Amino acid sequence: MKVGFIIFLSLVSFIFGEYDLTATPETLFNQYIQDYNLQFPIKETLSRYQTFVTNLDTINKLNAESTHARFGITKFTHLSPDEFKNQYLTLKTTERTSTDPVAAEYTDEELMALPDNFDWRPKGAVTPVKDQGQCGSCWAFSSTGNMEGQWFLAGNTLVSLSEQNLVDCDHECLDANDCDSGCEGGLMPNAFNYVIKNGGIDTEESYPYTAEDDTCAFKAASVGAKISNWTFVSHNESQMAAYMVANGPLSVAVDALIWQFYVGGVITVGCGSSLDHGVLIVGYDHEVDIWGYEIQYWIIKNSWGDSWGYSGYVYIEKDTGCCGVDQYPCSALVK
Repeated sequence: MKVGFIIFLSLVSFIFGEYDLTATPETLFNQYIQDYNLQFPIKETLSRYQTFVTNLDTINKLNAESTHARFGITKFTHLSPDEFKNQYLTLKTTERTSTDPVAAEYTDEELMALPDNFDWRPKGAVTPVKDQGQCGSCWAFSSTGNMEGQWFLAGNTLVSLSEQNLVDCDHECLDANDCDSGCEGGLMPNAFNYVIKNGGIDTEESYPYTAEDDTCAFKAASVGAKISNWTFVSHNESQMAAYMVANGPLSVAVDALIWQFYVGGVITVGCGSSLDHGVLIVGYDHEVDIWGYEIQYWIIKNSWGDSWGYSGYVYIEKDTGCCGVDQYPCSALVK
């Protein structure tokens, strides 16, 4: 059993990332815009500073409430919550219906036999972390991450698949209000339906990502993977873990608003359940904190670049419905 320690961080005496939150807001803001090479028009600088100060207050409150996660200054700290949500959190969701496909559940014996921890990354089923940029295409990255894993586990070479192919060409709808709309948002099952009907999805190399909507340029000769079907997975997180272990990384939807300031640790509180972001579960693990409490957590691949979180990953508490992670698990299927 792997045993580690998650140490409670006091706002008074610790540094989050490279920023000492006990410094003055002016000092922090000047360091921040220099570090991220940000330049604003003179009139905008004051409003950005005010937003930054408001966000510092939010960061302090989140840290005061959380004993397992750490929040701090990230590349998004100059954005208001509304700006952040509009630019990065545009997942569209719809209610699952009785006619939607749902994978068969595992027996109690199979659940009991699950390993204490599991991670698809060292097993070769996960491509490097990508960056969606200022485009609401998280749904596309969640979809490609899942299909990359499915294609690999079907006996093929791991290949990075094209999010831009989905952004430009996929306009599938589960219903009239939930259509894939490029940088304006989308949904993973829609993307799976598109790839099935389209006869595949292009490779990243042949159809590179631009972080903006463009004319469809799909090339049948450049298909990197094909899928045959897709399915939802049980809302039960033990069932989700069993499916993920048996079948590969799992697409999920989450409420990621407080992830704007995430810098490390395990998120256990502070998240809502209004699904607004598509991500990829690649594994799970556990840690023991300084009070002797064992906490289970999901290992989640995000699409905000490898400078965010744990080299692009976030840990959230498992088996508690944290951030709504259990509401919309789904996966492509490859014959």
